[in-house]
Amino acid sequence: MVEPLNRQRVLNFLDAFYSRDVEAALACCSDDVDFLANAPIDIMPHMGHRRGKAAVREMWSVVYARYSSLRYEVAATVAEADKVAVHIRAFFRKRDNDRTVQFDIAAFYTLRGGRIAEIREIMDTFDLVQQVLERDVAAELAETGKI
Repeated sequence: MVEPLNRQRVLNFLDAFYSRDVEAALACCSDDVDFLANAPIDIMPHMGHRRGKAAVREMWSVVYARYSSLRYEVAATVAEADKVAVHIRAFFRKRDNDRTVQFDIAAFYTLRGGRIAEIREIMDTFDLVQQVLERDVAAELAETGKI
């Protein structure tokens, strides 16, 4: 059964990423790793689509530069063959003012040859944007009549 092994590989990856060890995290990935997080790249230009270790390293370096600490909790994992899904509760401390941004991520990993080849992240980007901007965007839009 490969499922427990792949589940542990993803958990090892998460430990490396959240401990800010970019090289250890990348060592868990294939050379052509394909990352996608649907997010408004106007506000979060480091998100979006990245392909290959160099592009992913660059993206994660931006994350590490913006946030002084990262922490996570795993709410659930499901593994089936070469696929692993993880419900993550993430906590990122903003470097500029020490505020913590917290959000849930549904992360889906596909493994190939024992390495993560694909990462797909789904999150409530509206809530995340409000936390990052430290503004009630919904109230602002309601005031302008745009919603």
